[in-house]
Amino acid sequence: MRRSFTVALERYGYELKAAADGLTGLELFRDEDFDLLILDVMLPGLDGIGLCRRVRETSLVPVLMMSARGDGLDVVAGLEAGADDYVVKPVDTYVLVARIRSLLRRATYPSAPDPEQPAAEEPRSEGEVLAFGDLAIDTAGMEVSVSGSPVALTPTELRLLLEFAARPGVVLERHTLLRNVWDYGWDGDSRVVDLCVQRLRRKLGRERIETVRGFGYKLRR
Repeated sequence: MRRSFTVALERYGYELKAAADGLTGLELFRDEDFDLLILDVMLPGLDGIGLCRRVRETSLVPVLMMSARGDGLDVVAGLEAGADDYVVKPVDTYVLVARIRSLLRRATYPSAPDPEQPAAEEPRSEGEVLAFGDLAIDTAGMEVSVSGSPVALTPTELRLLLEFAARPGVVLERHTLLRNVWDYGWDGDSRVVDLCVQRLRRKLGRERIETVRGFGYKLRR
């Protein structure tokens, strides 16, 4: 399966490095820069969930988890460990490519400054910073802070927070968030929304995002 996916994705123009076990994968991750990781839950040695946790200790790189069970604890554990999305085996190549493209679109980081060019002083408008109590969101610099302390968010977590911040106090349904944040053009698994909201609450404060039972979530003003 690893070889077949490598061949298939290379045909779409992706460059890949493959590892047969979790420890080898961790070494590859530490030695090289990757735009995205695909982790199988059932990796030998260090499983995909453990590998995802190790990755999240130092990196916000997008992670796509691959599981053999779509309704088991593997999916929940993978998302709780910090994965951004998941697919269930067996998976068609076109579905896998669609998820990869979606994750890469969300993973937009500010470009690094050119060391040969002097830093330009640019005026900043007040509209670039959204404030909700002690929560501040710099929409230009893509930075988030709580009580002045920076908070590291994955690209998916940041996209979800920006979706809430665009309509504070408005209840957003799960299927709306799946469409706008995860780029799902079809009905997806709402657990990815629920668990990403849980991760945001742990980082921003549990009271920040309110659950409206039977409908969805809203950001408190």
